[in-house]
Amino acid sequence: MADGTAGGKAGPAGARAAVLGRPVGHSLSPLLHRAAYAALGLTGWTYDALDIGPADLPVLLAGLGEEWRGFSVTMPCKQAAVDVADVVEPLPRLLHAANTLVRTEAGWRAENTDVAGIGMALQLAGVERVGRAALVGAGGTAAAAAVALASLGAEHVDVIVREPARAADLLRVLDTLSVPTTVRPLAGTTVDAPVVVSTVPVGGQPAAAALEWCTGQTVLDVLYDPWPTPLATRVTACGGTVISGLEVLFWQATAQVELMTGQPAPIAAMRAALDAR
Repeated sequence: MADGTAGGKAGPAGARAAVLGRPVGHSLSPLLHRAAYAALGLTGWTYDALDIGPADLPVLLAGLGEEWRGFSVTMPCKQAAVDVADVVEPLPRLLHAANTLVRTEAGWRAENTDVAGIGMALQLAGVERVGRAALVGAGGTAAAAAVALASLGAEHVDVIVREPARAADLLRVLDTLSVPTTVRPLAGTTVDAPVVVSTVPVGGQPAAAALEWCTGQTVLDVLYDPWPTPLATRVTACGGTVISGLEVLFWQATAQVELMTGQPAPIAAMRAALDAR
């Protein structure tokens, strides 16, 4: 995964990186990235949390010095990250969402490691192949989840949303991937797919938890703070298995570390930091 473009140990002594978003104070990205830098011996590297919105991103990037090597990008800045990047990789171009910006000789390059994070979280929970699946929510993270599900062989995806009209971008991605879909309303729906990924934010948790869930389902809830979420509690009570969004965070962060530093991610050290939390 590493291509060395971010410099690694050969980079500037005072190299800097950060997570961008709003709100961002709850993010565990600083914990993971700082643990990685320490394990890699990158004593001059720092990683911060910057509370900014989409409109702030172009101004921020324009004023940065060469010491800035990369950014983790969270909501609501993922689409803006694609728009301001000098180079956009095929995956974030398809999704129109980037969760990573890396400085290269050609300028800022947009990447998306959410897909890898979601895929790893599902596979390590025992989901090695997907037949029918469901997505709850239709934002940028749902689009990344759609790619992950398609890579695991999804033959049909139910898209469960409060307002079907807002699912246009997600449906475009699924159509591009040649995955048949059915759009279903959030209210009063029975979620009967064996594998489900929920991308609803904290505010949408009560409605997601109120859906009809089935025994034996595997549900990935991309949230991790606060935990357990109302959805996680409900699915567990119905006899399902829940995967925490912490797993997605962890694996997408390992990919980001490699992209930003040019070195293999120290997985054991990063996992130990997360477990110690």
